[in-house]
Amino acid sequence: MSPTIYTIMLSSLATGTIITMTSFHWLMAWIGLELNTLAIIPIISTLHHPRSTEAATKYFLTQAAASAMILFSSMINAWNTGTWDITQMSFLPSNTLLAMALALKLGLAPAHLWLPEVLQGSTLLTALIITTWQKLAPMSLIFLSANNLPPMILLTLGVISSVTGGWAGLNQTQTRKIMAFSSIAHLGWMASITSISPNIMIMSLMIYLIMTTALFSSLIFSKSKTIQDTTTTWTLSPTLTITTMLVLLSLGGLPPLTGFLPKWLILEELITQNMSPLALMMAMSALLSLFYYLRLTYTTALTLAPNTLQMKFKWRFKPTTPPALMAFSTLSVFLLPLTPLILS
Repeated sequence: MSPTIYTIMLSSLATGTIITMTSFHWLMAWIGLELNTLAIIPIISTLHHPRSTEAATKYFLTQAAASAMILFSSMINAWNTGTWDITQMSFLPSNTLLAMALALKLGLAPAHLWLPEVLQGSTLLTALIITTWQKLAPMSLIFLSANNLPPMILLTLGVISSVTGGWAGLNQTQTRKIMAFSSIAHLGWMASITSISPNIMIMSLMIYLIMTTALFSSLIFSKSKTIQDTTTTWTLSPTLTITTMLVLLSLGGLPPLTGFLPKWLILEELITQNMSPLALMMAMSALLSLFYYLRLTYTTALTLAPNTLQMKFKWRFKPTTPPALMAFSTLSVFLLPLTPLILS
């Protein structure tokens, strides 16, 4: 794809998301979602490979179905209440349908099966866009309609997603699929807190975006598509191995790092609302996710690949670590002391 076409596609992608995020009318939100979907289809299928074509087709079908469900739910609501305002969704069947449509749009379990397949069929950079930027529009709709969405459905989706994201990621060897299940688990945490505290959900989303961007940047820089590829990261840049290790531990939610903040606040809020069993299940599911993060940490930072003459080392074309990677990695590691400032 030529740089001009690619730039047009990316700007259309950004425009679609911004239209959805700034709209209060359901039709405008739907137009933004459709523009967003249509812009990323060529980006996914740039490789001209059967797997990328398949990924683009799966993405298009799921997103089109979710957008149609969103439009249908808003039409039912408008028919019964006479308003197209996103914040005035007061008809219960519409809200239930909207919650399920947004779950499909985001990739929340049990409507998650498209996400690992789409990521596996696309490049690492496209996978980064799908797991970060593409979550903004649906999450903004969830934020706008948080007071009306059924809390029981959101909590159920949250628990199922966090458990599925941890459990299904255990036997994966492809880094893109691991990141897909990581995304499902993190979105589950956000869904579970939405009806209780939308502000914590937004803070959790921001931290998730920072950490995922940092890890994908290091995977793109080291060209690591499988767990085996991560064992040769140390030949490329010793600094990269340490930063990747810290970002992975942060994604796992270990205490001194940024990733601990959303998990801590969400668990605290759930316990305050007398949902201790739910909080316990979420905490246990975080341990499942932590296992595959630790496995990646182990292969990246603690193992040396076989040092035989036949070993293929990566050429150091770019020995310096990109500034963007360092910036996101720093934010992924050192934001925890700013907790009082973030909460105020």
